[in-house]
Amino acid sequence: MKGDVRMEKIGDESKIKDIYAHPLGRDIADKLLLQLDKPAWLVTNPLVRNIKMKTLRRWLSGKVDDDFWATVYRLLNSEEDRPNDSHPNPSQAWWKQAVFYQIYPRSFKDSNGDGIGDLQGIISKLDYLKELGVDALWLSPIYDSPNDDNGYDIRDYRAIMDEMGTMEDFDELLEAVHKRGMRLIMDLVVNHTSDEHRRFQEALKDPDGPYGDYYYLVKGSPEQKPNNWVSFFSGPAWRYYPEQKLWALHLFSSKQMDLNWENEKVRREIYEMVRWWLEKGVDGFRLDVINYISKEPGLPDGNAMIGDLIKFCGIEHYFYGPRLHEFLRELRREAFEPYKAFSVGETPGIGIETGRLLTGQDRKELDLVFTFDQLENPGKVRYDDYRYDLNYLKKYYIDYQERIGSNDWMAVFWENHDNPRMISKVDPTGRNRTVLAKLLQTILLTMRGTAFLYQGQELGAVNQPFRDISELRDVESLNYYQELLDAGKTKEEAWQIILAGSRDHARVPMHWTEEEGGGFSEGTPWIQAPLEDTGRSAETQAKDPYSVLNYCRKLLALRKAHPAFRLGDIEFIAAKKKNYFAYIRSCAGERFFCEFNLSAGIIERPADAMDLPSKLLLTSLGRSEDPETGRNLAELEAYEARIYRC
Repeated sequence: MKGDVRMEKIGDESKIKDIYAHPLGRDIADKLLLQLDKPAWLVTNPLVRNIKMKTLRRWLSGKVDDDFWATVYRLLNSEEDRPNDSHPNPSQAWWKQAVFYQIYPRSFKDSNGDGIGDLQGIISKLDYLKELGVDALWLSPIYDSPNDDNGYDIRDYRAIMDEMGTMEDFDELLEAVHKRGMRLIMDLVVNHTSDEHRRFQEALKDPDGPYGDYYYLVKGSPEQKPNNWVSFFSGPAWRYYPEQKLWALHLFSSKQMDLNWENEKVRREIYEMVRWWLEKGVDGFRLDVINYISKEPGLPDGNAMIGDLIKFCGIEHYFYGPRLHEFLRELRREAFEPYKAFSVGETPGIGIETGRLLTGQDRKELDLVFTFDQLENPGKVRYDDYRYDLNYLKKYYIDYQERIGSNDWMAVFWENHDNPRMISKVDPTGRNRTVLAKLLQTILLTMRGTAFLYQGQELGAVNQPFRDISELRDVESLNYYQELLDAGKTKEEAWQIILAGSRDHARVPMHWTEEEGGGFSEGTPWIQAPLEDTGRSAETQAKDPYSVLNYCRKLLALRKAHPAFRLGDIEFIAAKKKNYFAYIRSCAGERFFCEFNLSAGIIERPADAMDLPSKLLLTSLGRSEDPETGRNLAELEAYEARIYRC
């Protein structure tokens, strides 16, 4: 792209510093270091950074095969650009200033008593969302679906799931959202469809016909899979159809079939469908696993060593595919740009530098990406049972913010429908629930970037105390549980792993009232309602001026009132002080000092921050937000958050 700097080819004569200067190389190195819980200086040390790759290969001979190096070189040389740091005149687009609120429709509000949330239920709560202060709503899929993966397996893109309502209900919802001055974006799942989608069914009926190459269908015997790729939902990434003697690719559930984006007809149908929704007035899309749409031609076997490291064999052939940039530019040009539609891509495996290549303002691909390295501590994965250290969250955001320029913007989040609740990851005991909720909200809503709240986060929602596997509904959790049993784990061992990381923690119904069932439905919920959560409903919290909900409302009002929190610069203070996180947000002559205690103990403000505070605007400690309390403000109590006007 114009303005980008081309990268030199990577090969045996390249040095480690050349790899680390490459955007994809840096991200891969950072992810490996993160997974191994190793510091960055291992590759940035002067004694290491000048080592040539051929020397490294010789040292590792016998431990790392030639295919590994060939795969690494191929990946790096597929990306010739590096991020542009000099793009002038950063835009002040609405989405940069917005706070998004993600709704998981099945679990938000049921209007008809069938135990499943629906569109009329969402409509009934729009005033609640308007009063909360959010700017835009993001709906997880509501399209017609057999619900193998709760709507992420789409059967018909232009129809509404029966359980959710009708297209007339959707039109009413969209109008009601816009009437309240909010925007609405939808979840767009175009890496795959349901196996019940008419195009897949037509492809199965006639693999040599006009729709046979809409998907990845490979003729063969049941004994020989096309390659060694594995599914994110356990087992091989291939399903065999004996009648047709065909294998079909599915990176996720065996009912979620990957679309072949190499086929121009597939892409044209997708763009037409997107324009159809935009004509209705939808404001944009969240793009599900959008970086997986380009696969390496020929679908070669994944490298065994990479598969062992990443746990998903074959991922190197599609997480950053050779035509990804081309496809995203075409999608934007053909569908998004004519409607000035917003886009945020879910991009698993993408790091900071490659994320910048996907979102640079001048590159015309995506507006934002969701990257996920902040969600787990170094060396940990979602199903590990551990206590999250907030010092890593601090380190991650400092690193991210210091690496982006005027051409970049970031999405700020740590909860969604695919992850357990952050409060429970930091403190599974629940003793610090309220103060932790307020701390995390304050960071989220004062950090530089576009903030995304997930439903229930404004209430301080925590993980559900599920008792056994029969209470779960998530296809990923159920498949993984069986995989653990097959690998020799006992039922109790397997259950403890699943309980630590199940996506269902984030999918229990919203807690609206104190009545039985939490006010979500008059019927039996599709998944159990929140347990052991008395006094935490939206109804109860609305009446308490010091509740998590009302604190969130104050934060959102503060953000809306002051451009410094939406568009301002950020300057980090005392960055090396453990358990202490602080920064200044500034814009148009306004300056605000935000400081946080990331620990469960009392800490003192470091000396280099002592002269900064002026007028205390808000603290997370209940009634102590009155500055006339007489407290020693040089000390921060457990998980305390404060905002000052400088």
